[in-house]
Amino acid sequence: MSSLLTTTALLVPSPSSPFRLQTVTLSPPLADEVLVQIQASGLCHTDLSCASGLLPTGPNAVLGHEGAGVVLSAGAGVTHVAPGDKVLLSFSHCETCAQCRSGHPAYCHDFNARNFGGARPDGTCAIRLDGGGGEACHSSFFGQSSFARHAVAHRSCVVKVPRDTELGLFAPLGCGMQTGAGAVLNTLGVEEGKGTVAVFGVGSCGMAAIMAAALIRRARIVIAVDLDADRLTLARELGATHTVLGGTGDVVAQIKEICGGSEEWRGVDYAVDCTGVPAVVRTMIDALGMRGRAATVGAPGPGREVRVDVMGMLTYGKEYVGCSEGDSNPREFIPYLMRMHAEGKFPLERFVEYFDVEDHEKAIEGAKSGKVIKPVLLWDKI
Repeated sequence: MSSLLTTTALLVPSPSSPFRLQTVTLSPPLADEVLVQIQASGLCHTDLSCASGLLPTGPNAVLGHEGAGVVLSAGAGVTHVAPGDKVLLSFSHCETCAQCRSGHPAYCHDFNARNFGGARPDGTCAIRLDGGGGEACHSSFFGQSSFARHAVAHRSCVVKVPRDTELGLFAPLGCGMQTGAGAVLNTLGVEEGKGTVAVFGVGSCGMAAIMAAALIRRARIVIAVDLDADRLTLARELGATHTVLGGTGDVVAQIKEICGGSEEWRGVDYAVDCTGVPAVVRTMIDALGMRGRAATVGAPGPGREVRVDVMGMLTYGKEYVGCSEGDSNPREFIPYLMRMHAEGKFPLERFVEYFDVEDHEKAIEGAKSGKVIKPVLLWDKI
């Protein structure tokens, strides 16, 4: 397909302005790109953070990085999918740097530029206003910009899935679900049937971490920590053995007591922060036991810092690491999570809710308020 394509996108004219549906024009896919007709797009807090200006973005931004749809055409350099294939879209990576070649594409040397830069790696723009001759849009978000009826996606983003895949349900695997689950399974490496795990913040990413720890790795103790009692109830239903309601007493003391006592060296073996709130990160680190390991997946924006007790880290051998995209290889990890779902070990349908894209304001408000854990936008009517 070599001609320009007019489509509808959910666009943010400028940071902090409301999303709006608008006609845009897509350029043809390059040799390493795929044109996808989007059927569903997961709404992630990273999208909202970019739209608000908390994370960097540009004018006329077409966001969306959990796309799901059907391939319409593929460039000459794309060999793993063909027109008619169902696909899920994930993050972009260069495929050639040392991290990509060693199986860690979430740490691609060009990750920030390719996923947040607002243009293709060669600097060209995939989406424009006004018939293709107008202003360039901030696009190629995570290599896909899937808040649109059609998306031009880099081949590294594209994961082929079976023809019977329910695209709306599995769209969130592209980012949030693989990040939460990957933090437990890949970054922290929670051992099968062993260990104690605490998850701070049980939105969609946190729920994925709970399911990975409780249902996939069968950790001995899984503690969910959140400010919302209803979310904690659902976390228990999804495998958490204990819950702690934030803001009610000393959270660290409660976690230590769950783990067997109040001694200074007690605490959890593993912990995941899904909030990005520096005070919560500090609480998570303090809740670690001897040789405990913690990972952050929440994104607080640039420049935010956490103070740590250096002697406590040293004396007790604690570790605190970052975690991008669950340190996953999407073409392997997304199908794995789909298999776990088929086995009843990753029941994300318990918290996914669907919205027609015309109702995007309801979806966004639900996500912001916390009443909707994982909104998914459906494009079938556009």
